[in-house]
Amino acid sequence: MSDKQPEGAGESGEFKQPSVPDDVWERFARDTERDIRSSAPKEPSARARMVTERLRQKDAKGAQPEGWRTGPAWREMDGRAARRRRLWAILGVPVAIAVALVAVKPSLLPGDPFGTSSGASSGASSGGASAAALPAETAPPTAAPSSAAPDTPTLDRPFAGSPAERWADGAAAIVVPKATPVGTFTSAQVAAALKRAKTLLVGANLAPGTLRGERPESALAVLDPKQPRMLDDVNSWLRAPGKKHDPLMLFSRFDPAEVRPAGDVVKVRGRTTFKAGAHASVAIHMDYTFVYPLIQASKASKASKAPGTTETSGAPTEGSGGGSTEVARTIVRRVLDLELLDPRKYRATPGKLSITRYDQDLGNTACDVYDGFLHPRFDSAAPTGAPPTGPTTDPYDRSRGIEHSGTETCGTVSRT
Repeated sequence: MSDKQPEGAGESGEFKQPSVPDDVWERFARDTERDIRSSAPKEPSARARMVTERLRQKDAKGAQPEGWRTGPAWREMDGRAARRRRLWAILGVPVAIAVALVAVKPSLLPGDPFGTSSGASSGASSGGASAAALPAETAPPTAAPSSAAPDTPTLDRPFAGSPAERWADGAAAIVVPKATPVGTFTSAQVAAALKRAKTLLVGANLAPGTLRGERPESALAVLDPKQPRMLDDVNSWLRAPGKKHDPLMLFSRFDPAEVRPAGDVVKVRGRTTFKAGAHASVAIHMDYTFVYPLIQASKASKASKAPGTTETSGAPTEGSGGGSTEVARTIVRRVLDLELLDPRKYRATPGKLSITRYDQDLGNTACDVYDGFLHPRFDSAAPTGAPPTGPTTDPYDRSRGIEHSGTETCGTVSRT
């Protein structure tokens, strides 16, 4: 472009100099020429053309070029996060309402995935475990459990109509606390003592052999043989049961000729605690209630011989011909105080436990019968033993103590 101004034509046909000053025109000419050069198309280099072609081919194949595996830039992530937050702000209220409704009534969900329908809450076939199982007991309750809906126990639901239907099953219900050091005992030593205490309780009240009246070997194995007279007394109770030496003071036992378990589940509820003992020891306190469902053995045997009958855990299936399906429950509450003594200070066997207290409440068993067995009462059978003369108590009431003076009379239970 020329940097000279064009001449204009006047009214008479003669050209005249325009009124734009020379310096302004020259600046305009320079700027225009620079803009034209910068906007002119440029031929890409050979490398640029190769890169462009490679990207085009990979894009056509759906592949990502190298270097794209790193995450998005921070600003890009922040933008997506902001969008997610806005979406949650929109959905949050209805979702929160839906969650609250499901928490109040889980059966609103399709298919009732939590098993809270009336059928599920009625109990499992073997033990009657409810979907709304009670949490573990960590402190003494303040009152007896509320009354369960009236229901008749069956072989399929042996705990129907009982508060125990929501209790945990067997040994799994005996949950020992986390061990901590006590005095001269380490955490490991305390943990071992708690484990042995559970072994004692399970062996004395849940082991199938013990329930059949056999010798409770696993329970006896954790007791300290150096505790004066303890094992001698227990062995005499087992050899020759009597009023003053009754094995029921420590063990749950049934006469297999009289009754059999109704299923393979015993419901259990209670707690274990420990602290420093008065004798440089670990003092362990255990308070548990056991609920045993039972069926009469003689009628169960007849049922098991009936055509088409199967026998499970010593009891016939409900509805089998020729035998009774009546289920009775016996409830046993036990309180045990145990000690782990320091053998450096006392005459004791390392790791073994000494019994310092044992108390029991027996519900629905014959009065004044001292043959070493529990004898549940069935509505269809004549009562065994002497008539009860003591007060009526609730065997499920764990809020009351069971301190015994040795003069208690045999009473009745308000429910089983």
